[in-house]
Amino acid sequence: MYYSQHGATRALAQQIARGVDSVEGCRARLRTVPKVSTVCEATESDVPDQGAPYVVRTDLEECIGLALGSPTRFGNMAAPLKYFLDGTGGEWMRGTLAGKPASVFTSSASLHGGQESTLLSMVLPLIHHGMLWVGIPYTETALVQTASGGTPYGASHVSGIENDRALTDAEKNLALAQGKRLAGIALKLAAG
Repeated sequence: MYYSQHGATRALAQQIARGVDSVEGCRARLRTVPKVSTVCEATESDVPDQGAPYVVRTDLEECIGLALGSPTRFGNMAAPLKYFLDGTGGEWMRGTLAGKPASVFTSSASLHGGQESTLLSMVLPLIHHGMLWVGIPYTETALVQTASGGTPYGASHVSGIENDRALTDAEKNLALAQGKRLAGIALKLAAG
């Protein structure tokens, strides 16, 4: 589940989904959240113009693991994702996500654009839901070698001020590895 304004976070989500899909017995389900507006009357279409469909509550019930992504907004997750998460009180009360693994990912315009604090901001509501945080261990060699995005907290991408940088090979590899790791852990917990 992700929010992406310029496509960089969506590209990471697609790589993570490839990693999930590479694990036998797992199938990724890409979902996004609608934009929010400062105008109370403004609404988004029921169907996004492009990309993944909007997330619905049954997606949270049916998942065995969750990867959550957002672009960085001043070291925090973007408002549309926060708005969606703020509305999951019912799922919190029912324990819908409790005991399931979760990972996080982000993109920012600059290398020091608040990626790690954004990842941590997304982890907090997941911990309150009782989810188990799955990061990227340093056994992933791309994590040690990257000169662009990538953190032990989760996959990341540096898109550039003009949002014109494609994912680097290291960023792709880390997102793919994160998806594989999340899927493997989700299967073990679901079988357990």
